[in-house]
Amino acid sequence: MDHDDETDARTIGWGVLATGKIARKLSTDLALVPGAELVAVGSRTLASAEAFAATYGGAATRAHGSYEELLADPAVEVVYVASPHALHLEHARAAFEAGKHVLCEKPLATSVADAEEMVALARRHDRFLMEAMWTACHPVVRALAEGLRSGRYGAPRQLHAELGFVVDADPDDRLLDPALGAGALLDMGIYPLTFAHLVLGEAESLAATAVLSESGIDLDIAVAGHYPGGALATMTASMTSQSSRAATIATNRGRIDLADFHHPTRATWTPYADGGDDTLAAAGEIEGVEPVIGVGYGNEVAEVGRCLRAGLRESPLVPHAQTLTLMRQMEAVLASVGVTYG
Repeated sequence: MDHDDETDARTIGWGVLATGKIARKLSTDLALVPGAELVAVGSRTLASAEAFAATYGGAATRAHGSYEELLADPAVEVVYVASPHALHLEHARAAFEAGKHVLCEKPLATSVADAEEMVALARRHDRFLMEAMWTACHPVVRALAEGLRSGRYGAPRQLHAELGFVVDADPDDRLLDPALGAGALLDMGIYPLTFAHLVLGEAESLAATAVLSESGIDLDIAVAGHYPGGALATMTASMTSQSSRAATIATNRGRIDLADFHHPTRATWTPYADGGDDTLAAAGEIEGVEPVIGVGYGNEVAEVGRCLRAGLRESPLVPHAQTLTLMRQMEAVLASVGVTYG
């Protein structure tokens, strides 16, 4: 075995910073990824870290009662930052300064300025940084986007994607606290916006309307977008209703449906018969480019490992420019409906 083969096969040591719901989901899938190992967990309390390590780690997974101890752990090569949005920059900076690579939960930050600073820090420290936008790593979404780019399904003309659920939480919960970056667009709307970006290209214009809470966050938001080639999109996010989580793309040749684009298991292509009438041809499944690992977070973990073994500092699936483009879109949309973060 030559050196390259050894490098390709090496196990990546992961550390998880913060032990909330999303960290539990990602760590469940991480355990399914060959060459990825959860070696350490950091929380604000040792008890929380120990409980997390016992549930999601292995016998050798270490629990740290502070983020500083986690970042000082020499076995950790890459840190998954799973803290609230408003704390991402602080925690990513500390990780870079400790020499760690970073997978940072989405959105990367609560402002374009903070996101740009995070990218600059990664470059300054020569570390890998990727936003945890696992939709962009999902095999079904990747196959769908590639098929649209190649013209296989015709020219996309209309897209709709929606994501939402009822947030029943205390006012100081992360999902409702403006100081922590709460709001439907940053928490949920980032997914339909990213989905449209991945399959249609960069939006040429966006317009939005929203319902705000008394504390000034967007509880419900609807965004309309104009995309390259004259494609139009409507994207909605809600913290007050149980959305279908569906997405549909209508082309000049047929329709693509995803029953749950947030966690897709398949996409269905329904072409219309040639001849100009409304006769449906036989529907077919759009297969992923590779198997879905777990519920999809595993493919994101695998992509980080692939990049690190290749010596990359950003992922071609979730490049920094794409993350910053989506951050700029969200900041502009939020400003247009009267939501700002300090």
